[in-house]
Amino acid sequence: MTAITSPTSPATLTSTFVRLKLSLLRNGLRQSGGRRFAFVSSAVVVLLFAALQLLGLIALRGHAHADAVVVLLAAVMGLGWAVMPLFFPSGDETLDPTRLVMLPLRAGPLVRALLVASLVGIGPVFTLLLFTGSVIAVAHGPAAYAVAVVAVALGLLVCVALARAVAAANIRLLSSRKGRDLAVLSGLVIAVGAQFVNFGVQRLGSSGLGQLDPAAEVLRWIPPASAIGAVDSVSRGAYGTAALQLALSAGAVAVAVAVWARHLNRLMTAPDGSTLQAASEKSVRDRGDTGVARLLPGGRTGTVMERSLRYVWRDPKTKAAWVTSLAIGLIVPVFNALQGTGSVYFACFAAGMLGVQMYNQFGQDTSAFWIVALTISSRRDAYVELRARALALLVITLPYATLVTVMTTVLLRDWERLPEVLGLSFALLGAMLATGAWSSARYPYSIPQEGYKNVAPGQSGLAFMSIFGGMVAAALLCAPVIVLTVVLRTTAGGDAWGWVLLPVGAVYGVGVAWAGLRLAAPRVARCLPEILGAVSKG
Repeated sequence: MTAITSPTSPATLTSTFVRLKLSLLRNGLRQSGGRRFAFVSSAVVVLLFAALQLLGLIALRGHAHADAVVVLLAAVMGLGWAVMPLFFPSGDETLDPTRLVMLPLRAGPLVRALLVASLVGIGPVFTLLLFTGSVIAVAHGPAAYAVAVVAVALGLLVCVALARAVAAANIRLLSSRKGRDLAVLSGLVIAVGAQFVNFGVQRLGSSGLGQLDPAAEVLRWIPPASAIGAVDSVSRGAYGTAALQLALSAGAVAVAVAVWARHLNRLMTAPDGSTLQAASEKSVRDRGDTGVARLLPGGRTGTVMERSLRYVWRDPKTKAAWVTSLAIGLIVPVFNALQGTGSVYFACFAAGMLGVQMYNQFGQDTSAFWIVALTISSRRDAYVELRARALALLVITLPYATLVTVMTTVLLRDWERLPEVLGLSFALLGAMLATGAWSSARYPYSIPQEGYKNVAPGQSGLAFMSIFGGMVAAALLCAPVIVLTVVLRTTAGGDAWGWVLLPVGAVYGVGVAWAGLRLAAPRVARCLPEILGAVSKG
């Protein structure tokens, strides 16, 4: 039997893939006017931002710390290219190498063609403009400008090859449930990253760009920042250092391409049996033998708690909501404390963020709630169901809120207020459990499983009443503890009695939560059809 080989030359193959990339972009824009508008508007915004960055970097030319800024910027750009395929695997259809496995091509020529085709797009143009501005900011003399041309090309190739290698190495993950979890959590990464950037900008504004120098000294040896650092080295006359930095960048391109080719060859020749054995082993595992299940109480309470905790770990939307609340609940008090502008009372933000997870409990089950509804036949069943869900939330929230409060107190060195802040946090948490249980029964709404929407069409009003109305009610329920705190703080000698707020807040929180669960249970038992209809929409 004669083997089938491709007579196509490397140059022809490369041009074919470039035309294919352009065709994919063109055909995608023809699908709908909305998609065409989104692409054009996003391209204009990105290119405008890139142009402003280019002008800003050119204006930085001659600054004493320009080299540190551009090196750090190149390192951040390389990191962004490396992690972006993990969070947005569907952003570029050509990133999926499994679409190419049936082509009669070897991995080597295919990688070269894909590498050139990857340079077509908004992302590479943005990176090109950013690197161009970076080298202009630090280039001084003809030799530096000559090296700058090579440095920009190497930096861009490092970014593109790195993104392709990461996508090829993790394609099985990206096409699985865990990969979809990563995509859902991408918004969290951006939000948390923005907080770090904001914190860094504030520190630089008060201390100057000189603080970047130690980090830049390390990053200038890491590709793609090493390519930009080579231009600065030539400008300073350190030609040997520049040659080594360019060699590091070229080596990074070679390594990334080799890793990419290796994984692409494996995908084209090896069968996908990555989930068969794992699935068979998982199916025979006794779920009652897991560590979490052994720690939970027996009966319906333990079963519901385990189900709720499994939702937190396995359901992408629930996991994203929890991780976002955990991150923001820590960032707000801790970052404000680090900046010296915070208050120990900001620690209550942690309890408030996690308490929101009690709202719309049945909507988190979506259409699967009908299975739960079949097990509720009385007020007692409804109360046990709600209580178990609240206990599952407390398993995470209580230690977390305590930890954030202690951390904030340590950073601010305000130990005397630790008992009262803990008491306030526990009271707030109890109030949010109470109002969350009631709003879950009174204003349930559906959470779409596909896409990034958290409310089904036509139910925005229900979601607003459930969350915003519940939070206002929780604040009112906390009023007695807040008033007691103010009285002790404004009364002569009241500071000595601040410790009383810890037991008072804890007992008050437990009492309010119990009352809320008791009030919500009858409505859940009475209105099961209405709740099931509301959470099953969309």
